[in-house]
Amino acid sequence: MPNKQMMSLFAAAALCVGVSSAALAQRADTLSESYVREPLPSGVKVMATKTEGPIYTDAAGRPLYQWPRKELRNGGTGDMKGAASICDNVKTTENIGLMSPYPPGLTLPDVATRQSCEQMWPPAVVAADAKPVGKWSIIKRKDGRDQWAYEGFVLYTSSMDKKPGQVIGGTKIGRRSNDPPGSLGGDAPAYRIPIGPSPDVPGQFVVEQTLVGRQLTRADSVAVYTWDRDGANKSNCDEACLKTWTPVLAPQIGAEARDEWSVIERSPGVKQWAFRKQPLYTYVHERGPGYQHGVDVPGWNIVFTQKNPPPPPEFTRQDSAAGVTLADSKGKTIYIYNCGDDAADQLLCDHPDTPQEYRYTVCGGGSHARCLTTFPYVIAQNGAKGANDAWSVMAIDPATGHRAKDGQADALHVWAYRERPVFTFVRDERPGMIKAQSWGEFYGQRNGYKVFFLREEFTGR
Repeated sequence: MPNKQMMSLFAAAALCVGVSSAALAQRADTLSESYVREPLPSGVKVMATKTEGPIYTDAAGRPLYQWPRKELRNGGTGDMKGAASICDNVKTTENIGLMSPYPPGLTLPDVATRQSCEQMWPPAVVAADAKPVGKWSIIKRKDGRDQWAYEGFVLYTSSMDKKPGQVIGGTKIGRRSNDPPGSLGGDAPAYRIPIGPSPDVPGQFVVEQTLVGRQLTRADSVAVYTWDRDGANKSNCDEACLKTWTPVLAPQIGAEARDEWSVIERSPGVKQWAFRKQPLYTYVHERGPGYQHGVDVPGWNIVFTQKNPPPPPEFTRQDSAAGVTLADSKGKTIYIYNCGDDAADQLLCDHPDTPQEYRYTVCGGGSHARCLTTFPYVIAQNGAKGANDAWSVMAIDPATGHRAKDGQADALHVWAYRERPVFTFVRDERPGMIKAQSWGEFYGQRNGYKVFFLREEFTGR
């Protein structure tokens, strides 16, 4: 990866001039994640993205997605490993009741304008001169065309991605770098997932996609930390420090420095991992996987391989009963909307360019006016522009929930994350309240709202 050397030089230079590990950790949003190189077929390349880490794209820079089969409460959908795509050019008109509270056979809300699966998710068709290599294989579609597959699952691009490297069609959020395809969430739909190379981390670690960034953890999801008082490749955690912090030890045999990773010797024969020259630790008082209590101790930092672009400057952070949340300028909790279309092809329904009937059902009993009151959009300040690759300002028609027309007088200019508008909740009377967490069908996973957590306290995984 061309920028690996640049990243290493950046880190080394920062440490040489005395920059603390906290400052370096904050700069994770300016760095790209190192990845494991593997053979690529003709026409496929790796692109570093701001929100999903390194991903595979086609020659035009369009991200490649998998749709791994997911077994839901009343059946399953998605592609089987090693099998031809079930995403075809036939328009779906009825729901199938996979996990919906509604019976199968109902007419879908957007039949008149609904796309076929293939229109929304064009197959990654193999060029005439391309050959399979490594994890890349070719599977013939039912229409006779050859389609790329990665690790046995056929691949698609997304009609939602309008420019190279834009990842609007799907996300890795909630996935760890060693999770098998189709393992995301018990009641979550069979989402499309952008694929990419494996992070270049030792086997004791994984990288997890969160709303904050690409977080490095131990393989068992226990958080790892760095300490401001450590030096470059030098641990200053003494006997008193070791009562509450445990060094992440490297194996005696086989642990080698590479790229952003180094192995330091704490004492004769005792080796410790360091990432970007900062020794790694776990917190003794951590309750288990998913917790981040150690970050409450001054001078200790959660580790990211890269940070997501920051929210707009008028947003705030608030403590809640379940962790630290993103909030608007008045301290009201920010929510994101999730939706999985209850149809065989499970097209998108969480974006303003997709049907809004699902959202109106859970936020207002089918009334758009009630939804505007119950879950109001987060309005952008006058003159606000898109902040970065993750955060943008969208013009929304308040009567339909779709994009407003150019020059529409009553358009709402709202903040959006990955082109999905964000909301507050009318019953959150004061900062830190999260009364709408998991509001909707199946705890908000199929159709509903989730808190935009900057740090979520889990009870285990």
